[in-house]
Amino acid sequence: LDNGKLILIDELLTPDSSRFWDAEQYKVGQSQPSYDKQPVRDWTAETGWDKQPPGPDLIPEVIEATTRRYREAYHKLTGKSIT
Repeated sequence: LDNGKLILIDELLTPDSSRFWDAEQYKVGQSQPSYDKQPVRDWTAETGWDKQPPGPDLIPEVIEATTRRYREAYHKLTGKSIT
């Protein structure tokens, strides 16, 4: 809040800073398929990366999985496809 006025700053409602789930698939109390960078998080955790720069180069499968999620989120929000 700034002088009682709500100010929204940085990365609001982006797939890599927020969690978005498909309402049709949502189940209370369970892990949900999401539209975010979880494939990157999972893969880097599996590699044992210590989260210190530089990060590991991503493998094509992780890039594809993340790209697919972002494209699907874009399509659901806009009705448009990215080629």
